[in-house]
Amino acid sequence: MQRLKTAKNRKYGDSATDHLKNFCVCSQHFKRVQPCAQCFTHRTEQTLLNMTTTDEELYPRKILEYMEGFLVSKTLFTACELGVFELLNESRMSASQLAQALNTSEDGTERLLSACVGLELLTAHTNPDGAVLYSNTEMSSMFLTKSSPKSLYHSIEYSSRTIYLCWHYLADAVRDGKNQYEKAFGINSKDLFEALYRSDEEMVKFMQLMNSIWNICGRDVVTAFNLSPFKCICDLGGCSGALAKQCVLAYPESTVTIFDLPKVVKTSRQHFVSDQDKGISFCEGDFFKDALPQADLYILARILHDWTDQRSVELLVKIYQSCRPGGGVLLVESLLHEDNSGPLTAQLYSLNMLVQTEGRERKGSDYRRLLTAAGFTHVQIHTTGKIYDTILACK
Repeated sequence: MQRLKTAKNRKYGDSATDHLKNFCVCSQHFKRVQPCAQCFTHRTEQTLLNMTTTDEELYPRKILEYMEGFLVSKTLFTACELGVFELLNESRMSASQLAQALNTSEDGTERLLSACVGLELLTAHTNPDGAVLYSNTEMSSMFLTKSSPKSLYHSIEYSSRTIYLCWHYLADAVRDGKNQYEKAFGINSKDLFEALYRSDEEMVKFMQLMNSIWNICGRDVVTAFNLSPFKCICDLGGCSGALAKQCVLAYPESTVTIFDLPKVVKTSRQHFVSDQDKGISFCEGDFFKDALPQADLYILARILHDWTDQRSVELLVKIYQSCRPGGGVLLVESLLHEDNSGPLTAQLYSLNMLVQTEGRERKGSDYRRLLTAAGFTHVQIHTTGKIYDTILACK
């Protein structure tokens, strides 16, 4: 390739770009005085690219947002933990009034409130005298107050006090390929749910987490397919019963049996499911060790992502054997795209499964393979466009 002409060969007043246009430098036409179309186009594109490189493109905005993302989470966690949204649910208050009510410093409270305004969790109102009063946004009143039926308060509490601590050991989880409960809490994680339910308080927190999730997402997943033909439904690992309640609301002709560990059933009866919840019953047991009740449909909601492929097939085979002819199984999970390109939420959840469990998030084709290995057919996959998707397979 011919070397470009030096500055002394240029005509007076020519720019560097103009000079580049005067010579063709491709291997075929290096002697041409005027550039061919290919060379001219390439040079023009390169010049424009150089000209449009701005300070904005060199500023690592996205990396900084990711790097400081935990600041957002902890701001939300702290405001919930201190009770900010509870106090501002029905009244406007100043920073000093809130600090007095919360027994916190006025300066720290004002900074926390300001950050919550920036996150659009609170609204600031300035009075004519210059005093600033704070109030909840509509979203915060709906999702961040304990009394709301759609409250995420307990989910946020669990994220702050349990998941956040486990994620401190993410690098160790990646190195070791196993969950980090022992390092985070000093608990042997050989029995996964003994670690998850390491105390009555921790078990209630986990059940409150599941309750808040299905209060928001439950109806979407139980109505993704028409489940009305299945009159007898068994929710394996049904925990607090929130998904069972959504089932009987959507399909009042059906009944739902919640199958879970004895201590979970006891706690659910005490705190979550009352005698007024018609169509819901309980059965105690370990779904790996004990016989399953017969049913037309078994629900596994956020269950298989806790376990390896081998253990998942083991459970699915057991369900297949207990399932009545013409029955099926409904899986509720956060599905990865087939090319593993997303969604980001599912990708992050899969990391969380590494930190906390034996399992992983999977693609629809992965679950199809597991279901087929267990004997199920007619596998249908429905993506909801939200956090959780559904898969229905028949016997």
